[in-house]
Amino acid sequence: MVARTSAVHLVTIAAAGAVVGWLLEVVLTASGNPIVTPSVALAVSLFLIAVIVVVLAVPIYRSSRGLRKERVNPFFALRVVVLAKASSFAGALLGGTALGIAVYLLSRTVSPETGAIATSFVVSAGAIVLLIAGLVAEYLCTIPPDDDDPSSRNPMDPQGAA
Repeated sequence: MVARTSAVHLVTIAAAGAVVGWLLEVVLTASGNPIVTPSVALAVSLFLIAVIVVVLAVPIYRSSRGLRKERVNPFFALRVVVLAKASSFAGALLGGTALGIAVYLLSRTVSPETGAIATSFVVSAGAIVLLIAGLVAEYLCTIPPDDDDPSSRNPMDPQGAA
């Protein structure tokens, strides 16, 4: 059984990404190298990956809820769950990094190249979409509890007590 993705882990990864993005820009500037500015193509790619992750999870959801007669290969389902978790972690990391870059660009007295700040925010939005898509796909891959399973009953529920 795969545990649900924790919000604390996602926030921690996003904060670490923001620190790494900001520090990367500081080090590059201090050494006289050009700074990293994310591309709009990255944001589009993140959005497309988010769509693919959710599309892959839909057949598992339909099969587990009885909306589809064919069974889903359990190895496929496991791969989709792992992809969903990886997508949420990658979205948090890339979103934090893009926000760290945007904060660095906003803190400079000299204006960066045209559109660099906006592009950083667009990439951050694409990463957040990937994060949300990963969490949605993870939810779609959950199996509803059985009515006959005593471990799925709430112990505080008087109807569930034996």
